[in-house]
Amino acid sequence: MAEAVVVEGHVDEAPTGRVGGTRQRRRRAALWALVAACAAVYASYSLMRLRAFRASSYDLVIFDQAIRSYSRFELPVAMVKGVHNGFGPHFAILGDHFSPVLALLAPLYWIHDGPGTLLVAQAVLFALAIVPIWRYTERRFGAGAAYCAAAAYALSWPVAEALAFDFHEVAFVPVLSALMVERYDAGRRGWAAAAALSLLLVKEDMGLLLVGFGFFLLTRHDPEPGADTRRHRREAGEEGTGHGGWLPRGDRRAGLAYIVGGLVATWVSSRLIIAVFGGDNDYYWAYGSLGPDLPHAAVHALTNPWDVLAVLGTPPHKLGTMALLVLPLLLLPLASPLTLTVLPLLAERMLASRFGNWWEPHYHYNAFIIAVLVMASVDGAARLRRRLWPRARARLPAALPAAAMLTAAVVCVPFFAFVHLADPALWRRNDRARAAASAAARIPDGALVESANAIGPALSPRARVLLWDGQPRRAPWVIADVERLEFPFRTLAEQRRRVESLLAGGYREVYRADGYIVLHRDVADPW
Repeated sequence: MAEAVVVEGHVDEAPTGRVGGTRQRRRRAALWALVAACAAVYASYSLMRLRAFRASSYDLVIFDQAIRSYSRFELPVAMVKGVHNGFGPHFAILGDHFSPVLALLAPLYWIHDGPGTLLVAQAVLFALAIVPIWRYTERRFGAGAAYCAAAAYALSWPVAEALAFDFHEVAFVPVLSALMVERYDAGRRGWAAAAALSLLLVKEDMGLLLVGFGFFLLTRHDPEPGADTRRHRREAGEEGTGHGGWLPRGDRRAGLAYIVGGLVATWVSSRLIIAVFGGDNDYYWAYGSLGPDLPHAAVHALTNPWDVLAVLGTPPHKLGTMALLVLPLLLLPLASPLTLTVLPLLAERMLASRFGNWWEPHYHYNAFIIAVLVMASVDGAARLRRRLWPRARARLPAALPAAAMLTAAVVCVPFFAFVHLADPALWRRNDRARAAASAAARIPDGALVESANAIGPALSPRARVLLWDGQPRRAPWVIADVERLEFPFRTLAEQRRRVESLLAGGYREVYRADGYIVLHRDVADPW
């Protein structure tokens, strides 16, 4: 007969015998079905945005050009980034962000060369984070709660907003950060360390995530789990440290190793490696309200802590974003020390006084921490549950917190990017999208073109794309937009004046529809 096992208040049967094995297979099948369904929805959403001309040169074409270079065994050069930001047409994006992990996507370009490949890869990577989140939750509350927590992550607004802003290196972070936490929780320290080291290849500031995880490990001082919990882990092949676990002797050493390793990796990546690839070490310095550089800012923060608090609330949008990160999770991350893992990375953004998009709820930045926050919610719920009287704990369904998190995630859907899935124009091109496609079709293969931000992704697989901006680039072809505001212009009037100056400079109009204008001039290719 199957043996009853108690795991953090959840009673289940150990997977012994034919019945237990069948149950495990069904759970695995359901889990991977959830992963596949989410990947399909994510990919469909992203590809339909691309087809409807809702993607952008900044940043999709940047990554498309870079990974195409990788696929040719070259440095990851992104002409569109280098020219627009003044680094030159041969600028490698390793001088912008240290993200060598992107080279892993290069073989996909041998199968299909184009930005759609990146969007599908990102969809799969985001969906794969479901697996470690499910396993982490299942150890505490059982399979039912695990499906709810995984679905809450899948529907979360940070994931939705990241998918709505094209492709970024953040695609690798949810799955790797969740693996780091879950594998350490399961006692597989080697696998956790491998995930942590992989994170360091995603972006130069990912060492801050390791620093936070190290601080979390220093807090692990819970009493040793009971025999039933240890037996459950042994039967699952996960003997070792466990959830919120007790503090084995190596935890403090591991915590210190993660902290030191994360700090060193962040410094080396941001201060040495980026400069080697032609980047500007101070390009992303955004902390002028605290000091002109890191040493001065650190001293100011230590001697004037009230100024730090003032920066955290200036502008108030920062407080709104931080509230949005925990409110849909029912404030449960506040009950878990695992939340320490994300604090250094969150502080990096919220202490900034430049780059306002860093602290907005839009864009992709919040996707860097959402997987760990969901797991911290689960851990927080488990800790609160353990503090209840045994009788009260028995009356509350184990899956209740995760189910409530899923409900909150569903409630948030209409207020963030996934609401666009119900927009008919996403699935069927409107007149403006058809005009954009016609404008793109006027550009010859291999041509150098200054493109309006929204049209660049359609041209990137077959043309050399620059961003149409306010600077003369002397490209033979230009696609302008005089009807809708396009990055990096600040007003429509600026865009119209730019077109007038191009016409005055010898360009001739070859196409116009729904605000899009294609201009051409017979000039030698400047690059």
